[in-house]
Amino acid sequence: MNADLIGYVAATLTTVSFFPQAVKTLKSRDTRSISFRMYLLFTTGVMFWSIYGWMVGDSPVLIANLITLVPAIFVLSIKTLSYT
Repeated sequence: MNADLIGYVAATLTTVSFFPQAVKTLKSRDTRSISFRMYLLFTTGVMFWSIYGWMVGDSPVLIANLITLVPAIFVLSIKTLSYT
């Protein structure tokens, strides 16, 4: 099996698994159950994975992480605004 295909399958599964929670959070604007530190680390990690994918020319890593990064930034922004 092609390594890129494995990468795209892995990227699709992990990215799709993230979206229901992100959509729920974006709709409800309720971030009380989300750990700020965990989400900050997660979003930062996704950003670095995106950079890594771009630097090494790994399309599955780059695309999956860019797709995940956008809603992660929005959720983190909502969490940051409500973090007191």
